[in-house]
Amino acid sequence: MHAFYSDQFVLPLPEGHRFPMAKYRLLREQLAQDLPAVQFFQAPRATDGELAYAHSPAYIDAIAQGTASAAVLREIGFPWSEAMAERARRSVGATIAAARAALVQGVSANLAGGTHHAYADKGGGFCVFNDVAVASRVVQAEWGRTQPRGAAPLRVAVIDLDVHQGNGTARIFQGDDSVFTLSVHGDKNFPFRKEASDLDVALPDGCGDANYLAALDTALSELERRFTPGLVMYLAGADPFEGDRLGRLKLTKQGMQARDQRVFYWCHARRLPVVLLMAGGYGVRIEETVAVQVNTYREALDSWRRWGNG
Repeated sequence: MHAFYSDQFVLPLPEGHRFPMAKYRLLREQLAQDLPAVQFFQAPRATDGELAYAHSPAYIDAIAQGTASAAVLREIGFPWSEAMAERARRSVGATIAAARAALVQGVSANLAGGTHHAYADKGGGFCVFNDVAVASRVVQAEWGRTQPRGAAPLRVAVIDLDVHQGNGTARIFQGDDSVFTLSVHGDKNFPFRKEASDLDVALPDGCGDANYLAALDTALSELERRFTPGLVMYLAGADPFEGDRLGRLKLTKQGMQARDQRVFYWCHARRLPVVLLMAGGYGVRIEETVAVQVNTYREALDSWRRWGNG
């Protein structure tokens, strides 16, 4: 299974910054040890043209040149640096590459990604560019060029199970009937001004395994009733886990793994290629976040094998 990474770009964050930058390197090291069938590839660099599928030229240029205002950077949550701009491009490039691979192999992954708080003209919540939006539109365009004139577009379902609502993704795709956005998130959590996804499932603080999984089953049934995708973008945030500092839900490690099993089985039963994105994870102990994410990769790898790979 192909997995694309950009953890060689480490942001120079201030002492005490709450973003767990080290988790990406730790995840890759743990996967290399535990799941050697996962093959790692350096993320390519998203071009200005690719970014422009979802972002305004002015915003792309401001991030590239370091001219974004203090207010814009404050909303993102990172100070500007060349490493910040380059990592943002590489994270998008990883998702583009993973989407291309998934369409061939059934399952592929970005060891980061899921930057769902970025809008067309601004970032937010540790998200600079929206990799889901850019990659979806890039592969839709590439798919369209291989199809006969008048063929239906590649339809993309975004299954966003990060604990925070995918507001930027929802806003970018509003009115686009070729993409269906599903967000299962904490009702009282960030962002406090939410956008309208095609399907929003807001859960109360303290929601545990049984109620969460029941809500997910209902959401997947509703997605299937309303939309027929050809590709799934799965944001497998580790932050619904009970040990997360920012999550406020109470899923156990077993509940998190059951969540992932449901998504991968649902996709495989319909022969839907899946792009796995890691999204958020802010564990009190970073090792627990990584353990949750490794379990997600176990389920992804099982699904990849069920496609007939290896």
